[in-house]
Amino acid sequence: MTYLLALDQGTSSSRAIVFDARGHIVAMAQREFRQIYPQPGWVEHDALEIWDSQLATAREALAKANLKAADIKALGITNQRETTVVWNRKTGQPVYHAIVWQDRRAEPVCARLREQGHGPLVQGKTGLVIDAYFSGTKLKWILDHVPQAREQAERGELAFGTVDSWLVWRLSNGEVHATDVSNASRTMLFNVHENRWDQELLELLDIPASVLPAVYPSAHEYGRVAAEHLGGPITIGGIAGDQQSALFGQACFKAGMAKNTYGTGCFMLMHTGSRFQTSANGLITTSAAQASSSPEFALEGSVFIGGAVVQWLRDGLQAIKGSSEVQSLAESVPDAGGVMFVPAFTGLGAPYWKAEARGAIVGLTRGSTVAHIARAALESIAFQSAALLQAMSRDAVAAGGAPVSELRVDGGACVNNLLMQFQADLLGIPVVRPQVIETTALGAAYLAGLSTGVYSGLEELGDHWRAERRFMPTMARERAMELIAGWEKAVRQACAD
Repeated sequence: MTYLLALDQGTSSSRAIVFDARGHIVAMAQREFRQIYPQPGWVEHDALEIWDSQLATAREALAKANLKAADIKALGITNQRETTVVWNRKTGQPVYHAIVWQDRRAEPVCARLREQGHGPLVQGKTGLVIDAYFSGTKLKWILDHVPQAREQAERGELAFGTVDSWLVWRLSNGEVHATDVSNASRTMLFNVHENRWDQELLELLDIPASVLPAVYPSAHEYGRVAAEHLGGPITIGGIAGDQQSALFGQACFKAGMAKNTYGTGCFMLMHTGSRFQTSANGLITTSAAQASSSPEFALEGSVFIGGAVVQWLRDGLQAIKGSSEVQSLAESVPDAGGVMFVPAFTGLGAPYWKAEARGAIVGLTRGSTVAHIARAALESIAFQSAALLQAMSRDAVAAGGAPVSELRVDGGACVNNLLMQFQADLLGIPVVRPQVIETTALGAAYLAGLSTGVYSGLEELGDHWRAERRFMPTMARERAMELIAGWEKAVRQACAD
Protein backbone atom coordinates (compact mmCIF):
# COMPACT_ATOMS: atom_id res chain seq x y z
CA MET A 1 0.00 0.00 0.00
CA THR A 2 1.08 3.58 -0.73
CA TYR A 3 0.35 6.27 1.87
CA LEU A 4 0.50 10.06 1.81
CA LEU A 5 0.60 12.39 4.82
CA ALA A 6 -1.16 15.78 4.68
CA LEU A 7 -0.49 18.55 7.18
CA ASP A 8 -3.52 20.86 7.35
CA GLN A 9 -2.50 23.94 9.32
CA GLY A 10 -5.64 26.01 9.98
CA THR A 11 -6.54 29.21 11.78
CA SER A 12 -7.67 27.59 15.02
CA SER A 13 -6.11 24.13 14.88
CA SER A 14 -3.44 21.99 13.26
CA ARG A 15 -4.42 18.65 11.77
CA ALA A 16 -2.64 15.77 10.13
CA ILE A 17 -4.34 13.14 7.95
CA VAL A 18 -2.91 9.93 6.50
CA PHE A 19 -4.50 9.00 3.14
CA ASP A 20 -4.08 5.89 1.06
CA ALA A 21 -3.40 6.27 -2.65
CA ARG A 22 -7.12 6.14 -3.45
CA GLY A 23 -7.71 9.24 -1.31
CA HIS A 24 -9.37 7.39 1.60
CA ILE A 25 -8.66 8.57 5.15
CA VAL A 26 -6.59 6.08 7.18
CA ALA A 27 -6.00 8.16 10.34
CA MET A 28 -6.40 11.73 11.57
CA ALA A 29 -5.21 13.86 14.49
CA GLN A 30 -6.03 17.45 15.50
CA ARG A 31 -4.85 19.98 18.09
CA GLU A 32 -6.07 23.50 18.81
CA PHE A 33 -3.74 26.35 19.71
CA ARG A 34 -4.06 29.83 21.24
CA GLN A 35 -5.67 32.81 19.55
CA ILE A 36 -3.97 36.03 20.69
CA TYR A 37 -5.82 39.38 20.59
CA PRO A 38 -3.43 42.14 21.78
CA GLN A 39 -5.93 44.93 20.97
CA PRO A 40 -9.09 45.41 18.90
CA GLY A 41 -8.52 44.48 15.26
CA TRP A 42 -5.26 42.65 16.00
CA VAL A 43 -5.03 38.84 15.76
CA GLU A 44 -1.83 36.89 16.38
CA HIS A 45 -0.55 33.32 16.73
CA ASP A 46 2.60 32.01 18.37
CA ALA A 47 4.48 30.50 15.41
CA LEU A 48 6.31 28.08 17.71
CA GLU A 49 2.95 26.82 19.02
CA ILE A 50 1.84 26.29 15.43
CA TRP A 51 4.99 24.24 14.77
CA ASP A 52 4.67 22.21 17.98
CA SER A 53 0.97 21.45 17.39
CA GLN A 54 1.54 20.48 13.75
CA LEU A 55 4.47 18.18 14.55
CA ALA A 56 2.49 16.54 17.37
CA THR A 57 -0.48 15.81 15.08
CA ALA A 58 1.79 14.34 12.40
CA ARG A 59 3.32 11.96 14.93
CA GLU A 60 -0.09 11.09 16.36
CA ALA A 61 -1.63 10.38 12.93
CA LEU A 62 1.26 8.06 12.01
CA ALA A 63 0.88 6.25 15.35
CA LYS A 64 -2.90 5.86 14.88
CA ALA A 65 -2.32 4.46 11.39
CA ASN A 66 0.40 2.14 12.78
CA LEU A 67 2.77 3.45 10.11
CA LYS A 68 6.41 4.58 10.08
CA ALA A 69 8.04 7.36 8.08
CA ALA A 70 9.31 4.74 5.61
CA ASP A 71 5.67 3.83 4.81
CA ILE A 72 4.87 7.40 3.69
CA LYS A 73 5.62 8.14 0.04
CA ALA A 74 5.37 11.92 0.44
CA LEU A 75 4.08 14.73 2.64
CA GLY A 76 1.87 17.61 1.49
CA ILE A 77 1.15 20.88 3.32
CA THR A 78 -1.93 23.08 3.17
CA ASN A 79 -2.28 26.13 5.35
CA GLN A 80 -4.19 29.18 6.52
CA ARG A 81 -3.28 31.75 3.90
CA GLU A 82 -1.85 35.28 4.33
CA THR A 83 -0.77 34.71 7.97
CA THR A 84 2.74 36.17 8.19
CA VAL A 85 5.81 34.83 10.02
CA VAL A 86 9.25 36.47 10.17
CA TRP A 87 12.12 34.60 11.83
CA ASN A 88 15.88 34.75 12.36
CA ARG A 89 17.67 32.48 9.91
CA LYS A 90 20.44 31.63 12.40
CA THR A 91 18.45 31.01 15.59
CA GLY A 92 15.19 29.87 14.01
CA GLN A 93 13.27 32.11 16.43
CA PRO A 94 10.38 34.30 15.23
CA VAL A 95 11.08 38.01 15.73
CA TYR A 96 7.37 38.62 16.47
CA HIS A 97 4.14 36.66 16.76
CA ALA A 98 2.61 35.50 13.48
CA ILE A 99 0.19 38.17 12.24
CA VAL A 100 -3.01 36.35 11.24
CA TRP A 101 -4.94 36.88 8.00
CA GLN A 102 -7.85 38.41 9.97
CA ASP A 103 -5.60 41.13 11.46
CA ARG A 104 -6.40 44.71 10.39
CA ARG A 105 -3.42 46.68 11.78
CA ALA A 106 -1.97 47.35 8.32
CA GLU A 107 -5.10 49.18 7.11
CA PRO A 108 -3.52 52.68 7.42
CA VAL A 109 -0.75 51.62 5.00
CA CYS A 110 -3.36 50.18 2.64
CA ALA A 111 -5.44 53.36 2.80
CA ARG A 112 -2.36 55.42 1.84
CA LEU A 113 -1.61 53.13 -1.11
CA ARG A 114 -5.21 53.39 -2.32
CA GLU A 115 -5.19 57.18 -1.94
CA GLN A 116 -1.94 57.36 -3.93
CA GLY A 117 -3.69 55.54 -6.79
CA HIS A 118 -1.75 52.27 -6.69
CA GLY A 119 -4.88 50.06 -6.82
CA PRO A 120 -4.82 49.37 -10.60
CA LEU A 121 -1.07 48.55 -10.50
CA VAL A 122 -1.51 46.05 -7.66
CA GLN A 123 -4.61 44.44 -9.15
CA GLY A 124 -3.05 44.22 -12.60
CA LYS A 125 0.05 42.39 -11.35
CA THR A 126 -1.41 40.33 -8.48
CA GLY A 127 -5.15 39.99 -9.12
CA LEU A 128 -5.77 41.35 -5.61
CA VAL A 129 -7.34 44.50 -4.23
CA ILE A 130 -5.22 46.52 -1.81
CA ASP A 131 -6.27 45.23 1.60
CA ALA A 132 -4.77 44.47 5.01
CA TYR A 133 -5.99 40.86 4.49
CA PHE A 134 -2.89 40.07 2.40
CA SER A 135 0.62 39.32 3.67
CA GLY A 136 2.74 42.11 2.17
CA THR A 137 1.55 44.92 4.42
CA LYS A 138 1.76 42.64 7.50
CA LEU A 139 5.42 41.98 6.63
CA LYS A 140 5.99 45.71 6.21
CA TRP A 141 4.44 46.33 9.66
CA ILE A 142 6.85 43.87 11.30
CA LEU A 143 9.88 45.40 9.57
CA ASP A 144 8.74 48.92 10.52
CA HIS A 145 7.71 48.25 14.14
CA VAL A 146 9.84 45.43 15.60
CA PRO A 147 13.13 46.86 16.97
CA GLN A 148 16.13 46.13 14.69
CA ALA A 149 13.96 44.03 12.33
CA ARG A 150 14.51 46.19 9.25
CA GLU A 151 18.25 46.42 9.85
CA GLN A 152 18.48 42.65 10.31
CA ALA A 153 16.44 42.10 7.15
CA GLU A 154 18.72 44.40 5.14
CA ARG A 155 21.69 42.30 6.33
CA GLY A 156 20.00 39.12 5.10
CA GLU A 157 19.50 37.73 8.61
CA LEU A 158 15.69 37.36 8.52
CA ALA A 159 13.33 35.11 6.61
CA PHE A 160 9.67 35.79 5.79
CA GLY A 161 7.08 33.19 5.02
CA THR A 162 3.45 32.30 5.12
CA VAL A 163 2.72 29.35 7.43
CA ASP A 164 3.67 26.75 4.79
CA SER A 165 7.17 28.26 4.46
CA TRP A 166 7.60 28.30 8.23
CA LEU A 167 6.64 24.62 8.50
CA VAL A 168 8.91 23.59 5.60
CA TRP A 169 11.81 25.49 7.16
CA ARG A 170 11.28 23.76 10.54
CA LEU A 171 10.66 20.31 9.03
CA SER A 172 13.86 20.56 6.97
CA ASN A 173 15.89 21.97 9.90
CA GLY A 174 16.45 25.20 8.00
CA GLU A 175 17.58 23.55 4.76
CA VAL A 176 14.61 24.78 2.69
CA HIS A 177 13.10 28.27 2.54
CA ALA A 178 10.34 27.98 -0.06
CA THR A 179 6.66 28.42 -0.85
CA ASP A 180 4.31 27.60 -3.71
CA VAL A 181 2.61 29.88 -6.23
CA SER A 182 -0.83 29.69 -4.53
CA ASN A 183 0.51 31.07 -1.25
CA ALA A 184 2.86 33.55 -2.93
CA SER A 185 -0.12 34.92 -4.86
CA ARG A 186 -1.72 36.00 -1.55
CA THR A 187 1.12 38.31 -0.50
CA MET A 188 0.42 41.33 -2.76
CA LEU A 189 4.11 41.08 -3.77
CA PHE A 190 3.89 38.37 -6.46
CA ASN A 191 3.41 38.83 -10.19
CA VAL A 192 0.97 36.03 -11.01
CA HIS A 193 1.42 36.40 -14.79
CA GLU A 194 5.13 35.62 -14.57
CA ASN A 195 5.16 33.53 -11.34
CA ARG A 196 7.86 35.64 -9.70
CA TRP A 197 8.31 38.23 -6.97
CA ASP A 198 7.75 41.70 -8.42
CA GLN A 199 10.49 44.27 -7.88
CA GLU A 200 8.15 47.24 -8.37
CA LEU A 201 5.77 45.94 -5.67
CA LEU A 202 8.68 45.20 -3.30
CA GLU A 203 9.85 48.80 -3.70
CA LEU A 204 6.31 50.09 -3.18
CA LEU A 205 6.16 48.38 0.24
CA ASP A 206 9.89 48.77 1.03
CA ILE A 207 10.47 45.02 1.33
CA PRO A 208 14.07 43.71 0.89
CA ALA A 209 14.07 40.75 -1.52
CA SER A 210 16.49 38.85 0.73
CA VAL A 211 13.68 37.89 3.16
CA LEU A 212 11.58 36.13 0.51
CA PRO A 213 11.28 32.36 -0.03
CA ALA A 214 11.90 30.62 -3.34
CA VAL A 215 8.65 29.95 -5.25
CA TYR A 216 7.85 26.64 -6.96
CA PRO A 217 4.79 24.93 -8.50
CA SER A 218 2.39 23.45 -5.94
CA ALA A 219 3.33 19.89 -6.96
CA HIS A 220 7.10 19.93 -6.48
CA GLU A 221 9.76 18.07 -4.49
CA TYR A 222 10.67 20.85 -2.04
CA GLY A 223 13.06 18.85 0.11
CA ARG A 224 12.95 16.28 2.87
CA VAL A 225 11.68 16.18 6.44
CA ALA A 226 14.69 15.73 8.74
CA ALA A 227 14.68 12.17 10.14
CA GLU A 228 14.51 13.28 13.78
CA HIS A 229 11.02 14.77 13.44
CA LEU A 230 8.99 11.77 12.24
CA GLY A 231 11.43 8.89 12.68
CA GLY A 232 12.83 8.97 9.16
CA PRO A 233 13.13 11.23 6.11
CA ILE A 234 9.97 11.97 4.06
CA THR A 235 9.83 13.92 0.79
CA ILE A 236 7.88 17.19 1.01
CA GLY A 237 6.08 16.92 -2.32
CA GLY A 238 3.23 19.43 -2.34
CA ILE A 239 2.11 22.79 -0.93
CA ALA A 240 -1.03 24.86 -1.50
CA GLY A 241 -3.01 27.49 0.40
CA ASP A 242 -6.13 25.99 1.94
CA GLN A 243 -8.74 27.22 -0.52
CA GLN A 244 -6.69 26.41 -3.62
CA SER A 245 -5.92 23.03 -2.09
CA ALA A 246 -9.64 22.37 -1.63
CA LEU A 247 -10.25 23.31 -5.28
CA PHE A 248 -7.58 20.77 -6.24
CA GLY A 249 -8.93 18.12 -3.85
CA GLN A 250 -12.35 18.56 -5.48
CA ALA A 251 -10.74 17.73 -8.85
CA CYS A 252 -11.76 21.14 -10.23
CA PHE A 253 -8.91 21.18 -12.74
CA LYS A 254 -10.67 22.80 -15.71
CA ALA A 255 -12.01 26.27 -16.43
CA GLY A 256 -15.59 26.72 -15.26
CA MET A 257 -15.43 24.14 -12.44
CA ALA A 258 -16.28 25.59 -9.01
CA LYS A 259 -16.27 24.60 -5.36
CA ASN A 260 -17.62 26.18 -2.18
CA THR A 261 -16.18 25.47 1.26
CA TYR A 262 -18.71 25.91 4.06
CA GLY A 263 -16.74 26.68 7.19
CA THR A 264 -16.78 29.55 9.67
CA GLY A 265 -16.94 31.62 6.51
CA CYS A 266 -17.54 30.41 2.97
CA PHE A 267 -14.92 30.42 0.23
CA MET A 268 -15.96 29.90 -3.37
CA LEU A 269 -13.41 29.41 -6.13
CA MET A 270 -13.94 28.91 -9.85
CA HIS A 271 -11.06 27.65 -11.99
CA THR A 272 -10.43 29.89 -15.01
CA GLY A 273 -7.65 27.79 -16.57
CA SER A 274 -4.69 29.72 -17.96
CA ARG A 275 -6.81 32.88 -18.29
CA PHE A 276 -6.13 35.75 -15.88
CA GLN A 277 -9.47 37.45 -15.49
CA THR A 278 -10.14 40.63 -13.54
CA SER A 279 -13.61 40.45 -12.04
CA ALA A 280 -16.19 43.09 -12.82
CA ASN A 281 -18.39 41.70 -10.04
CA GLY A 282 -16.51 42.12 -6.76
CA LEU A 283 -14.33 38.98 -6.84
CA ILE A 284 -10.54 38.66 -6.70
CA THR A 285 -8.21 36.74 -9.03
CA THR A 286 -5.78 34.29 -7.48
CA SER A 287 -3.29 31.66 -8.60
CA ALA A 288 -4.75 28.17 -8.51
CA ALA A 289 -2.68 25.24 -7.20
CA GLN A 290 -0.34 24.42 -10.07
CA ALA A 291 0.87 20.98 -11.09
CA SER A 292 3.43 22.51 -13.46
CA SER A 293 5.26 25.79 -14.02
CA SER A 294 2.46 27.13 -16.26
CA PRO A 295 0.30 29.79 -14.56
CA GLU A 296 -3.28 28.78 -13.73
CA PHE A 297 -5.91 31.01 -12.14
CA ALA A 298 -9.15 31.08 -10.22
CA LEU A 299 -11.76 33.67 -9.32
CA GLU A 300 -12.46 33.77 -5.59
CA GLY A 301 -15.14 35.21 -3.36
CA SER A 302 -15.33 35.12 0.44
CA VAL A 303 -18.35 35.14 2.74
CA PHE A 304 -17.25 36.38 6.18
CA ILE A 305 -20.01 34.74 8.23
CA GLY A 306 -21.07 31.28 7.09
CA GLY A 307 -21.26 28.53 9.70
CA ALA A 308 -20.44 31.18 12.33
CA VAL A 309 -24.11 32.24 12.18
CA VAL A 310 -24.99 28.89 13.79
CA GLN A 311 -22.48 29.60 16.56
CA TRP A 312 -24.25 32.92 17.13
CA LEU A 313 -27.61 31.14 17.43
CA ARG A 314 -26.02 28.96 20.10
CA ASP A 315 -23.85 31.46 22.01
CA GLY A 316 -25.49 34.84 21.30
CA LEU A 317 -29.19 34.15 20.97
CA GLN A 318 -28.94 30.90 23.00
CA ALA A 319 -31.63 29.43 20.74
CA ILE A 320 -29.88 26.05 20.64
CA LYS A 321 -27.60 24.17 23.02
CA GLY A 322 -25.41 22.62 20.33
CA SER A 323 -24.75 23.36 16.67
CA SER A 324 -26.05 19.93 15.68
CA GLU A 325 -29.57 20.96 16.78
CA VAL A 326 -29.98 23.65 14.13
CA GLN A 327 -31.19 21.39 11.31
CA SER A 328 -34.01 19.78 13.33
CA LEU A 329 -35.12 23.20 14.67
CA ALA A 330 -35.10 24.68 11.14
CA GLU A 331 -36.99 21.66 9.75
CA SER A 332 -39.75 22.09 12.34
CA VAL A 333 -41.20 24.83 10.10
CA PRO A 334 -41.92 24.46 6.35
CA ASP A 335 -40.06 27.67 5.43
CA ALA A 336 -38.65 30.84 7.02
CA GLY A 337 -42.08 32.50 7.04
CA GLY A 338 -40.81 35.60 5.24
CA VAL A 339 -37.94 36.13 7.71
CA MET A 340 -34.57 37.12 6.22
CA PHE A 341 -31.37 37.04 8.31
CA VAL A 342 -28.38 39.02 7.03
CA PRO A 343 -25.45 37.97 9.28
CA ALA A 344 -23.25 40.99 8.58
CA PHE A 345 -21.65 40.88 12.04
CA THR A 346 -18.30 42.03 10.58
CA GLY A 347 -19.59 43.66 7.42
CA LEU A 348 -20.30 41.92 4.12
CA GLY A 349 -17.60 40.39 1.92
CA ALA A 350 -17.79 39.54 -1.77
CA PRO A 351 -19.55 40.47 -3.92
CA TYR A 352 -20.89 43.37 -1.81
CA TRP A 353 -17.76 44.65 0.03
CA LYS A 354 -19.78 46.66 2.54
CA ALA A 355 -17.58 46.98 5.62
CA GLU A 356 -20.16 49.21 7.33
CA ALA A 357 -23.03 46.69 7.05
CA ARG A 358 -24.32 45.15 10.28
CA GLY A 359 -26.43 42.11 11.06
CA ALA A 360 -30.17 42.40 10.48
CA ILE A 361 -33.21 40.16 10.88
CA VAL A 362 -36.10 41.49 8.79
CA GLY A 363 -39.60 40.34 7.92
CA LEU A 364 -40.61 39.44 11.49
CA THR A 365 -44.34 39.08 12.28
CA ARG A 366 -46.33 38.01 15.35
CA GLY A 367 -46.21 34.50 13.90
CA SER A 368 -42.43 34.37 13.73
CA THR A 369 -40.73 31.89 16.06
CA VAL A 370 -37.17 30.98 16.95
CA ALA A 371 -37.52 28.11 14.43
CA HIS A 372 -38.17 30.63 11.64
CA ILE A 373 -35.07 32.61 12.71
CA ALA A 374 -33.01 29.40 12.79
CA ARG A 375 -34.18 28.50 9.30
CA ALA A 376 -33.46 32.03 8.05
CA ALA A 377 -29.97 31.80 9.60
CA LEU A 378 -29.22 28.58 7.73
CA GLU A 379 -30.67 30.00 4.52
CA SER A 380 -28.45 33.08 4.85
CA ILE A 381 -25.42 30.88 4.19
CA ALA A 382 -27.02 29.72 0.92
CA PHE A 383 -28.15 33.24 -0.09
CA GLN A 384 -24.64 34.66 0.37
CA SER A 385 -23.13 31.77 -1.58
CA ALA A 386 -25.72 32.21 -4.35
CA ALA A 387 -24.70 35.86 -4.70
CA LEU A 388 -21.07 34.73 -5.12
CA LEU A 389 -21.94 32.12 -7.75
CA GLN A 390 -24.07 34.58 -9.71
CA ALA A 391 -21.12 37.01 -9.73
CA MET A 392 -18.79 34.24 -10.93
CA SER A 393 -21.17 33.19 -13.69
CA ARG A 394 -21.47 36.81 -14.88
CA ASP A 395 -17.68 37.06 -15.03
CA ALA A 396 -17.44 33.70 -16.85
CA VAL A 397 -20.00 34.71 -19.47
CA ALA A 398 -18.35 38.12 -19.95
CA ALA A 399 -15.10 36.29 -20.74
CA GLY A 400 -16.80 34.17 -23.38
CA GLY A 401 -17.28 31.11 -21.17
CA ALA A 402 -20.37 29.39 -19.83
CA PRO A 403 -22.10 29.87 -16.46
CA VAL A 404 -21.14 27.44 -13.69
CA SER A 405 -23.11 24.22 -14.30
CA GLU A 406 -22.55 22.44 -10.98
CA LEU A 407 -21.16 23.36 -7.56
CA ARG A 408 -18.95 20.95 -5.61
CA VAL A 409 -19.15 21.48 -1.86
CA ASP A 410 -17.04 20.68 1.21
CA GLY A 411 -16.40 21.93 4.73
CA GLY A 412 -18.22 21.21 7.99
CA ALA A 413 -21.61 22.73 7.13
CA CYS A 414 -21.94 20.80 3.87
CA VAL A 415 -23.18 17.78 5.87
CA ASN A 416 -26.42 19.74 6.50
CA ASN A 417 -28.86 18.30 3.95
CA LEU A 418 -31.43 21.08 4.41
CA LEU A 419 -28.81 23.72 3.62
CA MET A 420 -27.46 21.86 0.59
CA GLN A 421 -30.95 21.31 -0.87
CA PHE A 422 -31.83 24.98 -0.40
CA GLN A 423 -28.51 25.91 -2.03
CA ALA A 424 -29.37 23.81 -5.10
CA ASP A 425 -32.87 25.33 -5.22
CA LEU A 426 -31.52 28.89 -5.17
CA LEU A 427 -28.82 28.22 -7.77
CA GLY A 428 -30.89 26.09 -10.11
CA ILE A 429 -27.92 23.76 -10.66
CA PRO A 430 -26.79 20.51 -8.97
CA VAL A 431 -24.92 20.83 -5.67
CA VAL A 432 -22.59 17.84 -5.30
CA ARG A 433 -21.11 16.57 -2.03
CA PRO A 434 -18.09 14.24 -2.40
CA GLN A 435 -17.44 11.05 -0.46
CA VAL A 436 -14.36 12.67 1.13
CA ILE A 437 -15.26 16.11 2.46
CA GLU A 438 -11.72 16.68 3.87
CA THR A 439 -10.84 18.08 0.46
CA THR A 440 -8.36 20.68 1.74
CA ALA A 441 -6.04 18.03 3.18
CA LEU A 442 -6.78 15.71 0.25
CA GLY A 443 -5.63 18.37 -2.21
CA ALA A 444 -2.26 18.62 -0.42
CA ALA A 445 -1.92 14.83 -0.45
CA TYR A 446 -2.76 14.69 -4.17
CA LEU A 447 -0.16 17.36 -4.98
CA ALA A 448 2.49 15.46 -3.01
CA GLY A 449 1.55 12.22 -4.77
CA LEU A 450 1.64 13.91 -8.16
CA SER A 451 5.21 15.19 -7.74
CA THR A 452 6.51 11.82 -6.48
CA GLY A 453 4.96 9.58 -9.14
CA VAL A 454 2.11 8.11 -7.11
CA TYR A 455 -0.30 9.49 -9.73
CA SER A 456 0.21 9.65 -13.48
CA GLY A 457 -1.56 12.99 -13.88
CA LEU A 458 -4.70 15.02 -13.38
CA GLU A 459 -6.86 12.59 -15.34
CA GLU A 460 -6.15 9.81 -12.83
CA LEU A 461 -6.93 12.14 -9.92
CA GLY A 462 -10.17 13.18 -11.59
CA ASP A 463 -11.17 9.51 -11.78
CA HIS A 464 -10.67 9.19 -7.99
CA TRP A 465 -13.26 11.87 -7.21
CA ARG A 466 -16.58 10.34 -6.15
CA ALA A 467 -19.90 12.00 -5.34
CA GLU A 468 -21.61 10.96 -2.10
CA ARG A 469 -24.83 12.85 -2.83
CA ARG A 470 -26.12 15.07 -5.59
CA PHE A 471 -28.72 17.67 -4.57
CA MET A 472 -30.92 18.53 -7.56
CA PRO A 473 -32.95 21.78 -7.67
CA THR A 474 -36.68 21.19 -7.11
CA MET A 475 -37.91 24.77 -6.61
CA ALA A 476 -39.51 26.67 -9.50
CA ARG A 477 -37.06 29.28 -10.86
CA GLU A 478 -39.67 32.03 -10.46
CA ARG A 479 -39.90 31.26 -6.74
CA ALA A 480 -36.12 31.10 -6.39
CA MET A 481 -35.75 34.50 -8.05
CA GLU A 482 -38.42 35.95 -5.75
CA LEU A 483 -36.45 34.72 -2.72
CA ILE A 484 -33.18 36.10 -4.08
CA ALA A 485 -34.84 39.48 -4.69
CA GLY A 486 -36.07 39.41 -1.08
CA TRP A 487 -32.55 38.65 0.09
CA GLU A 488 -31.08 41.56 -1.89
CA LYS A 489 -33.69 43.88 -0.37
CA ALA A 490 -32.69 42.68 3.12
CA VAL A 491 -29.01 43.31 2.27
CA ARG A 492 -29.86 46.90 1.30
CA GLN A 493 -31.59 47.34 4.66
CA ALA A 494 -28.53 45.97 6.50
CA CYS A 495 -26.34 48.46 4.62
CA ALA A 496 -28.58 51.48 5.27
CA ASP A 497 -27.14 54.29 7.39
